[in-house]
Amino acid sequence: MSNQSTKLDRRSFLKDSALAGGGMMLSFNWLAGCKPNTEEALGMPEDWFRMNGYIRIGDNGLVTLMSPNPEGGQNVKTSMPMILAEELDADWTKVIVEQAPLDTDNFTRQFIGGSQAIRTGWTPLRTAGATARQMLMRAAAQTWNVPVSEITTEPGFILHQSSNKKAHFGEMASLAATLPVPEEVDLKASQDFKIIGTSKKNVDLNKIVTGKPLFGMDYKKEGMLYAMIIHPPAFGNRLKSFDDSQARSMPGIRDIFQFKSLRDDYKRTFFDTVQFTDLIAIVGDSTWQVLQAKKAIKADWEIQEGYEEQRDMFGREAVRVVPKGLENTVAQEMAMKQAAQKSQTQRKDGNPEAVFSTAAKVIERTYTGPFLAHNCMEPMNFFAHLEGDTVTCAGPLQKPELTEHALSSRLGIPVENIEIEMTRLGGGYGRRSYAHWLIEAAVISQKMNAPVKLVYTREDDMTGGVYRSRYQATYRAALNEDNQLIAFHVNAGGLPENPLYANRFPAGAVDNYLAEGWEVPSNITTGSFRAPRSNFMACVEQSFLDEVAEAAGKDPIDFRLELLAKAKANPVGEGNDYDPDRYAKVLELVREKANWANPTPGVSRGVSAYFCHNSYAAQVLDMKIVDGQVQIDKVTNAIDCGLVVNPDAAKNLCEGAVIDGIGTAMYGELTFENGVISKSNFDQYRQIRMKEAPKSIETYFVENGEDPSGLGEPAYPPVFAALANALYKATGNRFYDQPFSRQSNS
Repeated sequence: MSNQSTKLDRRSFLKDSALAGGGMMLSFNWLAGCKPNTEEALGMPEDWFRMNGYIRIGDNGLVTLMSPNPEGGQNVKTSMPMILAEELDADWTKVIVEQAPLDTDNFTRQFIGGSQAIRTGWTPLRTAGATARQMLMRAAAQTWNVPVSEITTEPGFILHQSSNKKAHFGEMASLAATLPVPEEVDLKASQDFKIIGTSKKNVDLNKIVTGKPLFGMDYKKEGMLYAMIIHPPAFGNRLKSFDDSQARSMPGIRDIFQFKSLRDDYKRTFFDTVQFTDLIAIVGDSTWQVLQAKKAIKADWEIQEGYEEQRDMFGREAVRVVPKGLENTVAQEMAMKQAAQKSQTQRKDGNPEAVFSTAAKVIERTYTGPFLAHNCMEPMNFFAHLEGDTVTCAGPLQKPELTEHALSSRLGIPVENIEIEMTRLGGGYGRRSYAHWLIEAAVISQKMNAPVKLVYTREDDMTGGVYRSRYQATYRAALNEDNQLIAFHVNAGGLPENPLYANRFPAGAVDNYLAEGWEVPSNITTGSFRAPRSNFMACVEQSFLDEVAEAAGKDPIDFRLELLAKAKANPVGEGNDYDPDRYAKVLELVREKANWANPTPGVSRGVSAYFCHNSYAAQVLDMKIVDGQVQIDKVTNAIDCGLVVNPDAAKNLCEGAVIDGIGTAMYGELTFENGVISKSNFDQYRQIRMKEAPKSIETYFVENGEDPSGLGEPAYPPVFAALANALYKATGNRFYDQPFSRQSNS
């Protein structure tokens, strides 16, 4: 059992509850009435009592738990309330889970990305639940006139054993809501968990399979108009003029106009990434009518001049260089090769240049990765209704608390006058971190003086950014006469982003180590993509290490474990960002569970392991070539993400990551010709098919008692290399360029 401060004294409680109301660790609002939107067999209580920003308890014992972060398929809407319910000691069968709206007064970090939701919410959620439980116990002690030390709980009930008194939570909620907030609360020891560590079904499962409205595309309001936008067809273009004479006369069209989504003088922040801000809006009575009118508009475009964009990157000043011109894939490749020759040193240990010059053997390989599209299944969309100096918004986005500041600046209204309702995301993967379509919807609503639903077509999304950057990395390894790795060099960069993590493995395990990085400016907008940067670096690093292990005549798992043992016993340099012991344990676990020592005849195997987002993942992929096609029989995952809150959900995350990663590695690719993207819909952008998914995926978790860390992304990056290494075993060819299908089919 651990002791946790609630960080609230009586004075701050009074002050905050008067000013803001509701919200664990920020403020509390007692006796706030509410009406849940879910009917339960238990029946709805007549009165609800709000214990804090996360928890409401009905007079009949029914508990409503608010899930603060957006839900995008990672199952936080189930797992985060499980953490609350654990410390509250709630009866999970009498729990209703609701999606909280954006509420920065009561919640912190209401966003998804970086696999941070459970990791950062772990202590606040536990503290909120434990605080409410403690207040219920104090209310019972006061009611029964006994010491609070004699009060205990069991799921949904409060007990005083010596007097045999028992009450459900609802019977004490009214009094508990009037009591002062305890300054400190005791948190459960992990061995006492009853909910955490057990598998709970997705709380939205029934709604999902029965088609109930959950997603932004489902959102409707009376009197709502529909809108679409037209942006330039090529990066490097801007709107010159347009002819809407034919479109204006079409049925159901209310207005067509030009607008700017962001003002030219607006200083952008980290997630204000959008290239096209000068747009055409088409507004009408239905999406079909608007789409037909959109097709009838004739627009003229012109070359945009280059410029510099000042940005505030979480307090760090930065400048994005946006060059003039219409980019081509071939020219980009040449620019990247030139930039690699002018790289900047990001880390250097020992004297790698001297060691390379005298090494017995040097292995050098170059890897490339293309631009990638997110292709969320649900198109980008958002609802907005501006009324006076207030705006109500609803839709799918990942970073609502960051987006609302950009919206406030654009509309000229206070942040506190913005209400954002978070719907379930039909895919995110970083794409919905850049919610410029919310701002576009609000600006259109402001012009129309009406509620508006903005909907992107698939082509709008795929041709307008935001993409994963294009990457390149060259690796060199030096071996001595005893086939020991004595020097390691990585030179990595991208257009426009450098993907290098200079302090990641094998940094710290090699005496002579050099990491260099570079970037090439581009007017193509890029941003977060599932496991940013790691999705490329894991593939190329782990593919190269496999080749080095072969050159050294060593088993690929043994080779990695030898390096990790050195990093643990005698780490080189400073700032290594991984724990070699935890890293080694996932490799040992996957070796055991995949039965690595006893391969199946006719099956080719590849291994990979990587650390990112505070977690460790190792994978073994089993495959064979059948009738000229790749057939993946099995992928074995070994994961160290600390304590697993909801095992089934965690396995689902890993399975999805594996399938997604295999599909991207095999088929994902975007190219450019005169600034125009090569693919604009699923008929061109190849996705993995159901028959191409692994026949079996097994996932095992390291049990080490550590607090939870990230899981939405860590299982994604290493599968690229596991596949590449297995393909080598199957074909005899190394795979250096993504997508792999180009080489496997050649």
